[in-house]
Amino acid sequence: MNSLEKMNNIVLKGDMEEANYKLQHLTEYASNPFIEALPPIFSEDDVLERFMVTPRISEQDKQSETNIRYHVLKRVKNFIQPLPIHFEVERRLSTLIRRGYLARNPLDKSFLERIRALHHLREDEEQAHKYIDERLNHIRSTADSLSIIGISGIGKTTAIERLLLMYPQVIKHQVYEDEPFNKTQIVWLKIDCPYDGSLSTLCKRFFKAIDDLLGTRYLEKFGYLNRVTSTMLLHMTSLASMYGIGVLVIDEIQHLLHAKNDQEEMLNFFVTLSNTVGIPTVLIGTSKAQQLFKGNFRQARRAASDGAIIWDRMDEHSEEWEFFLETLWELQCLKTRIELTEDVRKTFYEECQGITSVAVNLFILAQERALFDENNENEIITSKVLKQTAKKDMKIIQPMLNAIRNNDFAAMYKYEDIMINLDELMMNHKRNVQYEGKVKAAMKERQNTLEYKRLDLIESLTLEISAIGIFDNLTIEKIRKTVNKHVSQTPASIEESKIKSEIIAALIQMNSEVINKPAVVSVNLLPLLKLREKSLKDKNHVYFALLKEGYIKNPQEEFLY
Repeated sequence: MNSLEKMNNIVLKGDMEEANYKLQHLTEYASNPFIEALPPIFSEDDVLERFMVTPRISEQDKQSETNIRYHVLKRVKNFIQPLPIHFEVERRLSTLIRRGYLARNPLDKSFLERIRALHHLREDEEQAHKYIDERLNHIRSTADSLSIIGISGIGKTTAIERLLLMYPQVIKHQVYEDEPFNKTQIVWLKIDCPYDGSLSTLCKRFFKAIDDLLGTRYLEKFGYLNRVTSTMLLHMTSLASMYGIGVLVIDEIQHLLHAKNDQEEMLNFFVTLSNTVGIPTVLIGTSKAQQLFKGNFRQARRAASDGAIIWDRMDEHSEEWEFFLETLWELQCLKTRIELTEDVRKTFYEECQGITSVAVNLFILAQERALFDENNENEIITSKVLKQTAKKDMKIIQPMLNAIRNNDFAAMYKYEDIMINLDELMMNHKRNVQYEGKVKAAMKERQNTLEYKRLDLIESLTLEISAIGIFDNLTIEKIRKTVNKHVSQTPASIEESKIKSEIIAALIQMNSEVINKPAVVSVNLLPLLKLREKSLKDKNHVYFALLKEGYIKNPQEEFLY
């Protein structure tokens, strides 16, 4: 892999918007344009609404041919179920960004002082990294840093990306409180730690991410010409300050373990970025990354000043797992809808061990196996089907799952990506976080799911009834409104077929009323007819009226100029 390939990883990109300043509920957040331009502090309902992704599988989809349903099943890959830990990460991220801006108010003289100090350091690039702490130490920092550690496939990256996208990535400032304020603010930036743990490649990825966002050429300016890593770090620090980066997220931090010489230097840099320069950082890694927080890597502990979120798999008997599985189970696309029996529940957990990505893929693959199995004519998911799917279609990850399933510590050390072996303090912290407000969060999630089911029923009934083809005089919107009215007024316990019959009866009556109703032409709705009537009344040709109103263009102006 050459340096260009290492650098060209897929970078998450968000929205760019003009600054819209909002009244702040907290006095410490007021009179700071970087904070006032952010969205309001999100509530739990906001997180639920923006975070939850439940793909729609309609009744029409379920009646499709096998080859079509195979494609429909792939929608399930997008399934995201909000869990209590997602709310915890959102709260920490929200606080991290806002508090990081407290000591970096662009209206405060200390902001300009920091920029000026970094500019002076760049005059002696080769030696500057030795003095950066000394030169900036007197300028206070309110930035914290956070680490998120968990098993591969648990959903860390998906969650943080979805949460980041709730914020605009770039905000353009022009005027603040009637004064010129020309600033470009980068709210968040997410890059992956290079596979070889190279600090030089990390810097280049940073420059390229900003270039892709703003159309600049920092990679060309600072990333090549045989520049030493310390010089690139200085420019990286300077740009992070200049653009007011709200939080820098570094994913796949476990790759630092592959670094030959850069481990401590990179961790030192993260600490400097947060503690000295004032840029909050979030470090995300698999269980391997815990090694960075032990032994001689004291800087790694400082690189997680706001603590660590330990993202463990869901417990088989937890409310989170129960609700996750029940919601996922609704996304069936088979001939026979199977209820969640105790036997199926037990087998499903046994084969996925509460790891979200494994659970979703097991569910999709088991349905695919049922679709094409000649001996399973009714397309039924059983414990046997789940076991066959895990054994044959997910063979590659069985050694890792077996290590977890059997508490085989020797195997766990061999497959470090699935190893969770954290300090007791961290484990206690994680449990407290997981159970705090669990009942409240679960109830909100259930309400949200019921609302989704109602909307899904409205959409599927609208499509099915429209496809009958007997309501030629009713628009799709009129049909949808009628469906919405009946579904909203009908208890959830009533069978779908009965609701459908009642809606069809109501629509037949509406359709006949439209047929028998005399047509009324409103001149107000037809401006061209109105112009024609006026022209006839004034005894003028309608051409001149159309020309005057701009409906007809002057041919000389149109074709000769």
